[in-house]
Amino acid sequence: MAQVAPVEDNLGTRSGTAAKAIGPARTRRKFNYQSVIGTTPMILAAVGVFVICIIFSIIWSFTNSKLFPNFNFIGMAQYQRLWSTDRWLISVNNIWFFGIMSMIFNMGFGYLLAVFMDQRIRQEDLFRSIILYPFAMSLVVTGLVWQWMMDPNLGIQAAVRQWGWTSFQFAPLVKNETAIYGILIGGIWNGVGVTMAIMLAGLRGVDGEIWKAAKIDGIPTWRTYLFIVLPMMRGAIATAFILQCTGVVRVFDIVVAMTQGGPGISTQMPAIYVIQHITDRVNVGQGMAAATMMLMPVMILIALQYFLQWRAARKRSKAI
Repeated sequence: MAQVAPVEDNLGTRSGTAAKAIGPARTRRKFNYQSVIGTTPMILAAVGVFVICIIFSIIWSFTNSKLFPNFNFIGMAQYQRLWSTDRWLISVNNIWFFGIMSMIFNMGFGYLLAVFMDQRIRQEDLFRSIILYPFAMSLVVTGLVWQWMMDPNLGIQAAVRQWGWTSFQFAPLVKNETAIYGILIGGIWNGVGVTMAIMLAGLRGVDGEIWKAAKIDGIPTWRTYLFIVLPMMRGAIATAFILQCTGVVRVFDIVVAMTQGGPGISTQMPAIYVIQHITDRVNVGQGMAAATMMLMPVMILIALQYFLQWRAARKRSKAI
């Protein structure tokens, strides 16, 4: 019994020493001035460029600003004129068509390519780099490349006709009815790679036990990918979807590089409408009204994303 006391004393001493060591460690945290200094310019730029500029853009959309912004408010006149202009209505129809079709093909082809890459093929890094390369290119360069490829005198049509198929036609950019399809091809080629990368990351994050259970149950591989794995990739799907949506709303470079909004106004987009009215047509109020209308779907998507995140967090807290 005499030997037990020293052990207890030692334990008590050690625990007290540990408590003293842990206590000061928690209070030694210092304010990280370097992180504040490093992030302050970014915060100021974000507030100045995004918040303040958005507020003033909305304000000027209710004015009759021409060459320079002013504060002569005219109510909803700019919006009434906007929605009665054929150029704007065609722009809205074009972006809806381009957006829906590009998202369908980008999400579909992106997932198929991700499934292909998920088979642990040889030279996976090489193939992944090749597929991702168009996304790293400027949209202007992408547009110029596809403009050349769709040129009836220099591109694919001319090459195929030189091989003997003289009746072959592939020049969508020269006709009003097909020009939007040519832009769609260039947009899909540019955006499918990043969707593939996001989807592949989602596939690689699926628990391996899911695959083992599906094989034991005799479920075909394609059904596993489609009905079991795909619903489990909600985060990756939402990320790719929002990225595609924001890219569609601000589509400008590739259209200007390929068609300049033509032939005629057949490939006009809202971003082109905004730029033309602010610069060429010297109508800042009308351009800001169009820019505000472009901002609305982005704000709806952001609000929807935060709502879904809030609901998911609430469900997790209830489950705990």
